[in-house]
Amino acid sequence: MPAVGRTAQDLVEPLLAGDKRALARAISLVENDDPEGWALVREVYPRTGSAAMVGFTGPPGVGKSTLIGALVKHARERGRQVAVLSIDPSSPFTQGALLGDRIRLTEHFLDPGVFIRSMASRGSLGGLSEATLQAALLMDAAGKEEVFLETVGVGQAEVDIIDHADTVVLALMPGSGDSIQALKAGVMEIPDIIVVNKADHPLTDTMIREIRGTLSLAPQGDWRVPIVRTEAARGEGVAELAEKIAEHREHIRAAGTLEQRRRRNLMNEVIGLAAHRLRRRLEESVRDDAEAQSLLDEVVARRIDPATAAARLLEREA
Repeated sequence: MPAVGRTAQDLVEPLLAGDKRALARAISLVENDDPEGWALVREVYPRTGSAAMVGFTGPPGVGKSTLIGALVKHARERGRQVAVLSIDPSSPFTQGALLGDRIRLTEHFLDPGVFIRSMASRGSLGGLSEATLQAALLMDAAGKEEVFLETVGVGQAEVDIIDHADTVVLALMPGSGDSIQALKAGVMEIPDIIVVNKADHPLTDTMIREIRGTLSLAPQGDWRVPIVRTEAARGEGVAELAEKIAEHREHIRAAGTLEQRRRRNLMNEVIGLAAHRLRRRLEESVRDDAEAQSLLDEVVARRIDPATAAARLLEREA
């Protein structure tokens, strides 16, 4: 196998040809905020937009990794090229490391048609969101037909990240009442598909009734959110889930909302990237600026309120 270079120009050709080492190297460059990584994304961006982006969210312990592993197997049996991007907002894992219980995904490591990557926030939500989309775009450019994005938790941070997906799947299990409360409270957007995993539990029927009741209170669109029962560890219900994901994608494509979703997500991404970089630039300019530090001292001394100080900082930067 030829050596994989370190520059954008070295990586473009092997990446577009689907080389796994080139893809891994490209994601590392982006994750490390290397200018070569951004140059590479700029180069291959016109070749993106073909992959089906499917986001999975839900509380820890519901079996999302097992579920994704079963879907990867299902996709590979049909000859599909697949990538998995697992996002852990809490732990600083090294590149390529899998989150704690991802044993179910390890059987796919040696499959040339599967690429698996974990990313961590390293304490910076903005940085995580920034790198995540670029990694997903690189997977798309590398010819992956299905990209599964997985997050830990159902907080607002995870919901923001999963916004990169065309189809959002919420995974729950019987007994995880907090997630239904989050749905009721509107903490998260109504997902496109809901999966109740570990469905052999005696409380499964009760939970499904609660979910249906919650969904009935939401604004009704032209897509009725399906609730799929699965036993991912045994592969039960996985084919039905894959079918519902495909149905949803076809539905939004036919309705013209796929492009609307992508437009909204990309616009949010552009604004998010700009805001993140402006904040970083502002922090750097304030750090060594005596006048700005004096302004902050005035806030600490309660002589100027924070909003007034922010307005003055922005006036200086304009």
